[in-house]
Amino acid sequence: MPRRITLRLLLPLIALAAGAAHADGVGLGTLETREPVTGTKVPVAILYPSAEAKPDAVTEVGPYPVEAVRDAAPKAGKFPLIVLSHGHMGSMYGHHDLAAELARHGYIVAAPQHTGDSYDDVSGAGTDRALLGRAWQASAAIDAVLADKRIGAHVDAARIGAAGFSAGGYTTLLLLGAKPDFDLFPKYCAEHPGMPELCDRPLPAKMRTIANPPATVDARVRAGFAMAPFSILFDADSFRAMKNPVFLYIAQKDQVLAPADNGLRIRPLLPTLAGFAEVPGAGHYVFLPPCSAGFAKEVPAICTDAPGVDRAKAHRDINAAAVKFFDAQFKGEAAAPAAPAAGQARSEL
Repeated sequence: MPRRITLRLLLPLIALAAGAAHADGVGLGTLETREPVTGTKVPVAILYPSAEAKPDAVTEVGPYPVEAVRDAAPKAGKFPLIVLSHGHMGSMYGHHDLAAELARHGYIVAAPQHTGDSYDDVSGAGTDRALLGRAWQASAAIDAVLADKRIGAHVDAARIGAAGFSAGGYTTLLLLGAKPDFDLFPKYCAEHPGMPELCDRPLPAKMRTIANPPATVDARVRAGFAMAPFSILFDADSFRAMKNPVFLYIAQKDQVLAPADNGLRIRPLLPTLAGFAEVPGAGHYVFLPPCSAGFAKEVPAICTDAPGVDRAKAHRDINAAAVKFFDAQFKGEAAAPAAPAAGQARSEL
């Protein structure tokens, strides 16, 4: 058979095989654990690869259409684990599309709902209960998944990463070894009075409430994907202990965490920066999944983007970048990024 004909016949089969590699669906489960430093209970959502779940299945959880099947059987094998941290006043389902995309590509994702800094409990906001406790809760979620009778056996404990948005991006950096300086918070607000969501209300009278707090670094976390991280508590000394790679993703027109004071400022300070990207023209909340019409009507501030910003397209880029980054760290699948078209996220690896 001529070689040209052979290739023409084989290419469709190759394409089918490539598609089949990620044809499995996603399972969804929950558990509750306890963060040991303060004894705080922490609910955790878990998304994982499942050959039983249909790839196009959707489970409605509150306002979130989670692309997963509740309690579907886990796929055989061992997979890397990613702990996924939401932002201030967020939810464990707040980044459901990223979690599902990672699960479709062979990752188990544990998404804690940060008690004390979630949509239904902000009692720790602005204090060490959240500013340190978020990392302790993320580590407790890792412990709980590893110990879980159903999911734990499918986790490769040598391949654990972290991802997060805003305060969750900050949490990701803490897990990698970043050390915050709480004194920088009031100093920043004195210089930026009225900064939305940071300095437009009084800071807690007492930010430090825990005597002799343990470190927030988790040596098991070997890579981090930080989206628009809250970074005003970091300075040039904060990252000296960081040893593992981090990908930094920002929103170019972030109105909450100004890039010049946050992502762009820490970019040259990160000793293990493995990649950088930004969403052109976008504000802070572009990292939250596209909202349903009803949810957008209820909370327009976090669902509305600037003219010309396509949040669905941005999420395809963000989610693909996260998969590619973690594949490079945990599966040896590093590759040169494709050049983005005009208006797409700019990325450097």
